[in-house]
Amino acid sequence: MSGAAQALPLRHILLAVVIMAIWGSNFVIMKAGLAHLPPLLFASLRFLFVVLPAIAFVRRPPVAWRDIAAYGVLIGVGQFGVLFVALNGHISPGLASLVIQMQVFFTIGLAMKLTGERLAKAQWLALALAVAGLMLIGAHNDANTSLAGLALTLLAAASWALANIIARRAGQVDMLAYVIWSSLFAVPPLFALSFALEGWPAMGAGLREADAATWAAVAWQAIGNSLFGYTAWGWLLARHPTALVSPMALLVPVFGLGASVWWLGEDLPLWKIAATLLVLAGLALNLLWPLLKRRWADD
Repeated sequence: MSGAAQALPLRHILLAVVIMAIWGSNFVIMKAGLAHLPPLLFASLRFLFVVLPAIAFVRRPPVAWRDIAAYGVLIGVGQFGVLFVALNGHISPGLASLVIQMQVFFTIGLAMKLTGERLAKAQWLALALAVAGLMLIGAHNDANTSLAGLALTLLAAASWALANIIARRAGQVDMLAYVIWSSLFAVPPLFALSFALEGWPAMGAGLREADAATWAAVAWQAIGNSLFGYTAWGWLLARHPTALVSPMALLVPVFGLGASVWWLGEDLPLWKIAATLLVLAGLALNLLWPLLKRRWADD
């Protein structure tokens, strides 16, 4: 069914907002973990704690091994491994929370290409409003970001988009089991890359220097982001058109900016407020236009 024929139920909208709040605020938490741990080791530990001990108690979902493996590698290595490297001095958390949302447009583009989903005119307008808000944020962000940081974050966004398509293909399976078992395929390549690129001395030093805040950041990555966030996100993608669900992720930079203001003491100038309103306007239009269309048709 296309996005033009249905709307998200209120409880699913609220679930998506909770996920976005967790993901948005997480960019500040990521910096806490990277204060001591090398980025690829940090990503390895995140997915190790998703797998253990849960995999001993959760049955593998009835999904092809190739899809489970592909999802795990794309999310583990392609998204978070690459993103953690970018955040380790190559891009600011606020800008990363913005650039990573290119996954919304990558996901919708892939869905249109692979599944035949189509956007209605109102959805194009909704995306245009949201993009305008994201561009306003990007235009006013600090200049302490390298081209490598931007490229790495875009690569992470593309990996997330591909993973969204694979998760949607699984259908309405147990997404908690899907996330746990797919993470099994993220851990070995992440540890191998950490050993090859960061080296055992840096890995050992990071583990020795890790404090309570570091391990709390790792735990939040595993529990809040993966076991809850990606399980719930995959559950929504399996039940609604990609073009209807994916734009909810545009709230991530809104929450990311809010977390930076709250925890890091960043200011909140007028342009940030305007950008936030543009993003919210785009989301509101994308979510509400099916209801309005049906009401006009009934009248």
